[in-house]
Amino acid sequence: MGPPKPGQSRIVVLQEKRKGLSAFCGCDVKLDGEPIGKVAIGTYVFADRPAGRHQFIASETLFPGDTTYNFSTEPGRTYFFLVRASERYASVSGVTMMGGLVGGVIASAVTANAANPGPADFFALDEPTARTTLAELQLAQ
Repeated sequence: MGPPKPGQSRIVVLQEKRKGLSAFCGCDVKLDGEPIGKVAIGTYVFADRPAGRHQFIASETLFPGDTTYNFSTEPGRTYFFLVRASERYASVSGVTMMGGLVGGVIASAVTANAANPGPADFFALDEPTARTTLAELQLAQ
């Protein structure tokens, strides 16, 4: 990829390959309100943006809520973020699988006041860990 252009920072969002029966989120990710792609299992997306304050918004079709995550960047640096299914997403998905659509609606209502109402959690990764993980992933379409 090479480094970002002067004054820019590179922002990479990735989702690991599936491990066991863990819940996963096929999230549509927006950066500063603009779509940058859908991050599914074993994929990543990236965008170059001017250094400064930024916000992710993660959403998933038919999931009642969005995740927001705020962060800041410095010029010339690359930032890596791991996205995983949130606790609420895992709970609602599990109940939906067991109890059908009605169970999913009930689980959505019960978890509506969760700290993170959306489908994903974002975790900043250090560069060596991120690069090792990225070697196994594909760029999302």
